[in-house]
Amino acid sequence: MSAPLGSIENPVKFQDQDFKTLQEEHLKSGQLFSDPVFPAEQKSIGMPEDPDPDKAIKWQRPKEISENAVFVEGTTGTTDICQGQLGNCWLLASLSCLTMHPQLFVKVVPPNQSLSESYAGIFHFRFWQYGEWVEVVVDDRLPVRQGRLLFSYSHTRNEYWSALVEKAYAKLIGSYGSLKGGNISEGMEDFTGGIAYSHSVSSRTPPVLWRCLTAALSRGSLLSCFIKASSYHDIGKVTADGLIKGHAYAITDTDKVQKASDEILLYRLRNPWGFVEYRGPWSDKSKEWNEVDAAEKQRIELRKKEDGEFWISAEDFSHFFEEVELCSVNPDVLDSSAPQSTWTISEHEGFWVTGSSAGGSRRYKRSFWKNPQFELVLTEQDQNEDEDSEDDEEDDDEAVEEEKITEKQAKKAQQCTVLVELLQKDRRLKNKVSFYYIAFHIYKLQGMCLDRSFFMKNRPVGRSGKYKAQRGVWRKVHLDPGHYVLVASTYRPNQASEFFIRIFSKTGNTLGTFISACALQVMATPVSPEDHMRVLKTFNDEAGHVRMYGFLDKDYHLPLETCRQLIFGEDTKGHASLSRKQTETLLTSLRNLQSIFFKFDEDSTGTMNQFELSAALQDAGMQCDGKVVQLLSERFASGELHMPFHGFVSSVTRLRKLFGSTQMHHGKLPYNYAQPAQKKIPPGINSVNRCEALIG
Repeated sequence: MSAPLGSIENPVKFQDQDFKTLQEEHLKSGQLFSDPVFPAEQKSIGMPEDPDPDKAIKWQRPKEISENAVFVEGTTGTTDICQGQLGNCWLLASLSCLTMHPQLFVKVVPPNQSLSESYAGIFHFRFWQYGEWVEVVVDDRLPVRQGRLLFSYSHTRNEYWSALVEKAYAKLIGSYGSLKGGNISEGMEDFTGGIAYSHSVSSRTPPVLWRCLTAALSRGSLLSCFIKASSYHDIGKVTADGLIKGHAYAITDTDKVQKASDEILLYRLRNPWGFVEYRGPWSDKSKEWNEVDAAEKQRIELRKKEDGEFWISAEDFSHFFEEVELCSVNPDVLDSSAPQSTWTISEHEGFWVTGSSAGGSRRYKRSFWKNPQFELVLTEQDQNEDEDSEDDEEDDDEAVEEEKITEKQAKKAQQCTVLVELLQKDRRLKNKVSFYYIAFHIYKLQGMCLDRSFFMKNRPVGRSGKYKAQRGVWRKVHLDPGHYVLVASTYRPNQASEFFIRIFSKTGNTLGTFISACALQVMATPVSPEDHMRVLKTFNDEAGHVRMYGFLDKDYHLPLETCRQLIFGEDTKGHASLSRKQTETLLTSLRNLQSIFFKFDEDSTGTMNQFELSAALQDAGMQCDGKVVQLLSERFASGELHMPFHGFVSSVTRLRKLFGSTQMHHGKLPYNYAQPAQKKIPPGINSVNRCEALIG
């Protein structure tokens, strides 16, 4: 059986380019591969061209740049990666971390690639992208200025694997320019498929932090760190100690050495620039090393040269650095004492749609509840839960009372540990980074009608924290077993984007699109005397054979298809006609729907957007979530953002039919992902498919 598409063994082919096929074709023809998807042109650079002719960019293959060019020289290591004239230290720091883990490195950089054997000018690399692995092929034409690589290069000047990885990632994102500025966690996740998150250095004492990060490295995690810049102008400034503000460093190792009777805890860091190193205690040439045994210095491979790599003590590290970025496929990495757990993962994709499901933050009370919602079902308590979570970081301080810790652990043992990550997709543009401020909130589910009042009356039981303008936000929470709804949102409404959610849990969980619709109690509108007399006269004149289409077309300008839906929405006992009583009720209903339509058509355009449609449906007694409203719009407004009156009538008619004919439980339509498939619906179809099938 072949591996599933999107797995590391069977990655998705980016732009349908297959490496083996293209390599064989060009080996046979004797021509070197030239990539038509990412051509050797300025648009692939993604930045304005320098007008100085002396700084013109040429595209050359490695053998044209260096006579002794090789793909990998000896073994791969951190010094193979030096930052060029591009502000992508976040990416290169992540790549430096990757070289420390051979089993992860070969996932991104497949082995047996060469500039000599089976060489056809084509190379391939793999990156994780929102739940699946993607294979990207590139030719080996690299941007060169004045005889030197413009972007990433190796210290040896003859090695080219890192420059080609950078090019492949630039192709995946859109251009080299789109790599300027970013969060280290982006690169870490895309190189591993793991989950990356920030950790405050000050939240733990230096010895405790050192033990945690040492354990994380031993478990295969990627680690990096940075010093926050207080302002934009401080980014890139070098401190008196040789450290750079707003700059990403890779944490490549931890160790400890003996100095007299003291044990010194150390971190090894690397600056992606390949130069500019820390100059304080325990740096390469500091006097502290004079008191360390020569064998110890040899063991930790102390190198006294300007290669961007240096040692720093745990105490000084905690003094200078503010944030650590970690990435691991196992969320247990922050607890060095707890045994590794078995985690399961649920994934889901979604959309924030302008005017429909992009409701904004909780401060926008009229629209927050329209954001995409996902049901989370937790059925089992954690087994032997004894770890500390991110929201209880202060418990790691040795001064916390043991009794208090024991009490918290006992409470957690009765709960479910869940780690949620929300990622906004494809927000890197060709010439700039454009991330929305995003967050998620988790609510305890109470009933199934999640209307506006539910979110105004109830507070979330878990959240990601403050809205952040970065690709991903995450949080580990402890929840009691039960049903929850997760709401993903941007800070401001009507910000359209795709997003990706994944949930790690220590026990089984169910994550699905929360699709519900509820019948509200609405007083029936009495038949007006005018409608009663009109219907009575018409039935008498026509001897009981009334042409309803004439009625509806003349008064309400309804197309024939909508008229048919209205008639067949009634219980006609198999006949294609309505009784006098049904006709009266239908006309009264249409008059009521028309007044509702005018009421919620706030801009008087004769149409309603999906926010207005949702409010109008609620006024008509149909409480629907965003996905149902979106499906109704796609069905009865041809997918447009604005729905005419006849589409509104069709929507109400279809929902009323569903409420009347479908088996319901407490007024809930059976769209819930966690519920078994209903009768006449094929098993195995997800909640969205089932909803689409019912709406038609």
